This record gives sequence, C-alpha cells and structure tokens, in this order.
Amino acid sequence: MRGLVCLDMDRVLVDHLSTWQFVYDRLGINNDESFSLYNQGLLDEWDWIKLDIALIKNSWREQNDSEITDADLRACMVGMPMMKNYQHLIQSLLDDGHHVAIVSGGLQQTARDISCLFPSDKKWQRRWGGIDRHTSEKLADGFDTRLHIFTNGWTTDSGQKDGSLAVQDYGRYQVQMDGKGAIVRMLQRRLYVDPDRIIAVGDSAGDIGMFEEAALAICFNPWDERPIAHADEVIREKDLALVLDSCRGYFQSLK
Repeated sequence: MRGLVCLDMDRVLVDHLSTWQFVYDRLGINNDESFSLYNQGLLDEWDWIKLDIALIKNSWREQNDSEITDADLRACMVGMPMMKNYQHLIQSLLDDGHHVAIVSGGLQQTARDISCLFPSDKKWQRRWGGIDRHTSEKLADGFDTRLHIFTNGWTTDSGQKDGSLAVQDYGRYQVQMDGKGAIVRMLQRRLYVDPDRIIAVGDSAGDIGMFEEAALAICFNPWDERPIAHADEVIREKDLALVLDSCRGYFQSLK
C-alpha cells in the first residue's frame, strides 16, 4: 500500500539557510527589516513576500539598471547547495511505490528543478501540485513530474518588449507558515492515502503542522528546539540516507 512522504525544502533538501537567503546572498542584500516587522506581528506573510520581492527587484534595478526578469531570477538560483543524498531519498521512495511531496515556504524554482529530476511518463498538463509548462519543457522534455510541489516565490506578467517575462510585485503565495498541515490533509484525501501511512520531514516550527498530520514526524537538521517536541524522531546528521532508513523502517513495520 502506498504511503505519502512530505518533505520541507530549506535546510532539508537544500543545504542552505533558505532558498530566499541564497538569492539575497547572490545580490548582496538582506531582508532584516521585513523579517523584523513579521516577527513583531506588524506584517502578515502575504505582505512579507511582497516586500521581499520588491527588495529583490529594487536591488536588481540599482545594480543592473534594468528590470529583473523571470530568467534573471531563475539564474540567481543556479548552484543552490543541496543536501547529501537528496536524490537517493526521493528516488528510493518513488521506487518503493510511495507518493512524495515538497511542502515549503521556499522559492518555487528550486522545487521545480528538483521535481524535474523525477519525470513521469505523462506529458505535462496543469494540475494541483504540478510544475509550470516552461520548466517542464526546459528540464523534463515536456513531461510532468512524479512529485507534488507546493512552494512560494514570484509570479510574472505577460512580458516586456524583448519578450522576457517581468517579475510581478505581489509574489506567489501557496504555503502559509502555519498552514502546511492543511496541504498534507488535502494530499491525503486526493491521493487516497491512509493516515497511518503519512510521514513528514521538516526542520523548524513552520513544519509542526505537517508533523501533526503525520503518523511519523521526523525532525531533520533542526533549526531550533521548537519542532523537536512535536517529532517522533530527530536526525541531526546532515545525510538524507538516514531519513530514508527511517521511512523504510516505518513502512516495513506496517506490513
């Protein structure tokens, strides 16, 4: 019987503080001001994303004397450091017959890059939790992915005079900081997975909602102590082969 494994991305699949931070580092900027406002309760997540997108756009404009395009922002994410054995973890879970989902507040391009390493045998079509057509055509020969991905990031308008897509101001907002549990519940229903066959892997308090919906909650590379109280297992070594061992051990115990 198939299970569902839901994976956070930043500090789990990606070996960096966050995919957003990777872009800030590339541009030599920081989002300390918006982060502080959010932590004070003066900013909701939607407005936080909009401010961070504006920060990226303004920095690019100052450094390049042009508007940042979709291609420019994608290029800022090239070279993202990945966690040890991330491909082995995902491929093995798929080979074992399980569903795999990425549920993250991180930037969508890295999740799409990851998902295209695991193409399905079906041609691309728009679907809930799927990838965009551009990514499918560029990285997966026009095929869909076997993964389900839910992330945040940027959106684009219809294009500029040179045909490039300009980054919009309002951002892309799929995953609430405390709303990951709702996505897991929807996936469980849509994929007809038994609740006792759900595993969640995360590192921070933002993953507690996923942990609460999972039969096995794995806190991997914990950001702080808050999520640990909600986890069934803690893995501090940065090697996702250890997560695979735990997942396989758990699913084996159900047989």
